[in-house]
Amino acid sequence: MDFKGKVMRYIEERLSEDGALHFTLIDPDPLKMNVESSAKLARIAADCGTAAIMVGGSTAFGIIDDVVKTIKEHVPEIPVILFPGNVNGITRFSDAVFFMSLINSSDTYWIIEAQMLAAFNIKMCRIEPISLAYIIVEPGGTAGYIGHARVIPRNKPKIAAAFALAAEYIGYKMIYLEAGSGAESPIPPYFVRTVREAITRPLIVGGGIRKIEQAIEIVKSGADIIVQGTFIEREKEKSIRKLKKIIEGIKNAAHERKIKK
Repeated sequence: MDFKGKVMRYIEERLSEDGALHFTLIDPDPLKMNVESSAKLARIAADCGTAAIMVGGSTAFGIIDDVVKTIKEHVPEIPVILFPGNVNGITRFSDAVFFMSLINSSDTYWIIEAQMLAAFNIKMCRIEPISLAYIIVEPGGTAGYIGHARVIPRNKPKIAAAFALAAEYIGYKMIYLEAGSGAESPIPPYFVRTVREAITRPLIVGGGIRKIEQAIEIVKSGADIIVQGTFIEREKEKSIRKLKKIIEGIKNAAHERKIKK
């Protein structure tokens, strides 16, 4: 399916239909997996019901063109969205790119300069940009370290809510709360709820989500999209049953949330 220029509309329509979605994040790091294993993982996730494949990472390098092209060949029915860790994370084979700004970074490079360097490349590649405010929450992981983030403490959700509301007022289309890849535990539900109550934009939550109960509570607290990456990488084929249950739980939680409204 051709998703070029249509990915944001696809996300909005799927959210309207399902209430909440699951995205799979694949890190194209040759030290972790090769091109074929990345595509195989994407196929597993799609079969389980994930709504989109995100490709990128803080240390991704070298094989992103081949990874995205092969994933598109194996999984043509859902969009592939770039989740770039830097300017080298762009490929013309993708459907869209999260044009993301790490808004709680102390380094302007991660707020606007990397985006400036990548902008014309994205335009020439005709990739759909989806503006996204990226907010890193304690512990932050590799993304927090590399991005020089002023990591938001877990007991200070109002700070994240203020960042998110400011991002909405500036015009970002989506907000992303990130605990960091491989975090020991996900962002707490009360934290997510505080941010949700402040904004109207779609809210993405990722990092440390491994159990169905965690995903359900985060969706009930207001998340629109749950992102899993490390969990799927570690489980691989074993994750099929677990992932299907998590995605089903996300949909059910979104349905319950809608009824309560």
